[in-house]
Amino acid sequence: MQKKKIILWTLLSVVILFCIYTIGGSFYLINFALQPSGKDNVGKVTHINDSIYSFMKPWTDSLNNVKAIHDTTIINSEGLRLNGYYIKSAKPTRKTAFLIHGYKDCAYSMMPIAYIYSHELGYNVLLPDLQYHGKSDGKAVTMGWKDRKDILLWAKLANTLFGNNTEIVVHGISMGGATTMMVSGEKLPPYIKCFVDDCGYTSVWDEFNYEIKEMFGLPTFPLMYSSSAICKLLYGWSFGEASALNQVAKCKLPMLFIHGSADDYVPTRMVYPLYKAKPQPKEIWIVKGVPHAKSFQLNQKAYIKKVAQFTGKYIK
Repeated sequence: MQKKKIILWTLLSVVILFCIYTIGGSFYLINFALQPSGKDNVGKVTHINDSIYSFMKPWTDSLNNVKAIHDTTIINSEGLRLNGYYIKSAKPTRKTAFLIHGYKDCAYSMMPIAYIYSHELGYNVLLPDLQYHGKSDGKAVTMGWKDRKDILLWAKLANTLFGNNTEIVVHGISMGGATTMMVSGEKLPPYIKCFVDDCGYTSVWDEFNYEIKEMFGLPTFPLMYSSSAICKLLYGWSFGEASALNQVAKCKLPMLFIHGSADDYVPTRMVYPLYKAKPQPKEIWIVKGVPHAKSFQLNQKAYIKKVAQFTGKYIK
């Protein structure tokens, strides 16, 4: 009898410890991933951009001298106030680039890409801060999934700002690339013409599953399942439903996929099922030897040429 009690208490203790580990670990992972500290701000990002790109400071100084960078905001369906910036082309044009930043970045982190479209190609440019980034409101990072609805509101504003007859390319990097793909599967307005995904992930589940193994050395079960369920409870979406892969499969508009061959943050292997799932028209550029989100930094002339050639087919 005593032996049975010991066994039962041991089993109960194991179950309790397992539950504590699972629930506690899940909340830790949710907070770590979706409510990160140390978000980038304009000052920090500007300093980084100026130190990396020789063209950046002269170009932004010239824009600031004529007050060409404008602030703007929208209110989304949840009542969140979202911040953004826009730059009108020096000459009136329908060509417009909508640029989406990555995880823990802000709109200004996309200013090097804005240089391509604004300075080199003569586009209007809109750069939003996604939820919980930059100056935008938000309870937590949504990894692009809830942001996809906001992007359509921003695109509507861009069309209004730049003349109600725009032709828009949506171009995102990393989480911004995933956001771009998530947008692509929605019902789209006629002024969105094409997409550029630079190193976006297949799904939030796949990316978090990869990171939990790489960063923490932990198995998928049970933490991924419990964390996803808690995310659904707290924020209204789950890791599994936040799928760029499912969204690109519904996209009929042109898309250019860019990915560095040495990417070990969003592993390069993710781009191949994305490219396969996307119906034509589509193009892919694997940039040899390049780590995560460095394709433009390390291949500036080739990147500009590739983007110009691709967008030039669909935006006139």
